[in-house]
Amino acid sequence: MRILGITIPNEKRLEIGLTCLYGIGISKARKILDQVGIDRGQKAQNLTPEEENKIRVFVEGILIEGNLKREIASNIKRLKDIKSYRGIRHMKRLPVRGQRTKTNSRTVRGNVRKTMASGKRKESKT
Repeated sequence: MRILGITIPNEKRLEIGLTCLYGIGISKARKILDQVGIDRGQKAQNLTPEEENKIRVFVEGILIEGNLKREIASNIKRLKDIKSYRGIRHMKRLPVRGQRTKTNSRTVRGNVRKTMASGKRKESKT
């Protein structure tokens, strides 16, 4: 089964398989299947064409994949343009949501560890 050019795995349960789409997590996948009226535990290979079309029509109405990524990027660009606090944090590549930066935030800042021994070494007395 393919939705918007992405293949949903046949061997996984539908509620897990739908999470392959960017913008659909486990809770949204469950909501989709409940509203369409398909069992969550059913596998993609066992779907009838009508059920596939129901899921496809519902998912295409949601903001996912490229459109979602584009909207997120434009939101971040807007924050940078108006020079808001969050925009400045994005520009400096620092954590945006209030996390501490003294000890953590290694993934954002890179694995830069500054310790006392990392400076110049004193010449040894001989």
